[in-house]
Amino acid sequence: MDIIEYINLVFTDYTLRTITLGTAILGAVTGMLGSFAVLRKQSLLGDAISHAALPGIAIAFLITGAKDSNVLLLGALISGLIGTFWIRGIITKTHLKSDTALGLILSLFFGFGMLLLTFIQKQPNANQAGLDKYLFGQAATLVESDVWMMAIVTGICLIILLLFWKEFKMLLFDADFTKTLGFNTKTIDILITSFIVLAIVLGLQTVGVVLMSAMLLAPAAAARQWTNSLGKMVFLAAVFGALSGVFGTAVSATQNNLSTGPVIVIIASVFVLVSFIFSPSRGLLFKQIRFLKNRRDLKLNKTLAFMYRIAETHENISHPHTIKILNNFQGFTKGTLQKLVHKNYVILEGNMWSLTKKGFKAASNLYNQQQENNE
Repeated sequence: MDIIEYINLVFTDYTLRTITLGTAILGAVTGMLGSFAVLRKQSLLGDAISHAALPGIAIAFLITGAKDSNVLLLGALISGLIGTFWIRGIITKTHLKSDTALGLILSLFFGFGMLLLTFIQKQPNANQAGLDKYLFGQAATLVESDVWMMAIVTGICLIILLLFWKEFKMLLFDADFTKTLGFNTKTIDILITSFIVLAIVLGLQTVGVVLMSAMLLAPAAAARQWTNSLGKMVFLAAVFGALSGVFGTAVSATQNNLSTGPVIVIIASVFVLVSFIFSPSRGLLFKQIRFLKNRRDLKLNKTLAFMYRIAETHENISHPHTIKILNNFQGFTKGTLQKLVHKNYVILEGNMWSLTKKGFKAASNLYNQQQENNE
């Protein structure tokens, strides 16, 4: 199947269209909200919340006896919120740090959830089969109503972000300053955390408890490499998340025996890897290029300063000197000499070199700077 056929199939096939839209919207909203979790250094929050949602799914099924996704996700939302507020309580009421609190809640709720799932699986009612899809996700179960729900939640999140953008931004970068201005930082914090919980719960059906944290963090981590602006980061994270959903669905749909959720996470990880390597400002590739350039420039400047100390002993700065003198200078290379010639700092005639007026002036500035630094 080529790309044209696949695009036509997206618009004509109900199931593929629903899954593609659902995963794209999910990726956009989790990327958007994940930016705040990453910048607040709460990267493990998504993992803890997604695992904390599992008991809520099991309890909702035990109470209702039905596998209605809306009911189960409501139970997951309540359980996730309880876990989140327990984390906040542990951090504020005890001397434990956030990573310890997150680990405790994650282990406690996930263990309790697995216990309940085991209990449900042993019940004689055949209705319980399929609850384990919330562990690893099953995007094929998405229906149009699920997509509408995701779209509505995404719209509400976007509206809230725009309305409280200034408050969220101030809380993110300077909570103490926000408090001195009279803002209720606790309410703002609870608001944004609640939306993060809601976004995670929406993705449990598609990606699952185990992998949901990657959907929250990977697009945001990739976007952080490209910009220092919060607005641009949120936008890029939403784009990366949406593209991860679309491409992940496409790969899963065109290949046999590939689950959609894990493929989406892998695609999101590819965005992170590419960003880590090729980002102009923070990418490893450009960092290495800048390092090599700086080292080359340093070697060039040191050689020029060495030449200056030789040339200044003569009344005529253009007095020729043999290249052999430079061999006494550690780090000198013929390539360095050629670069100085290209910059018109040095004139090279056979085995003799001499400084130009331009080179002497540049070297004088460098030498004076070195002297000032040494002092």
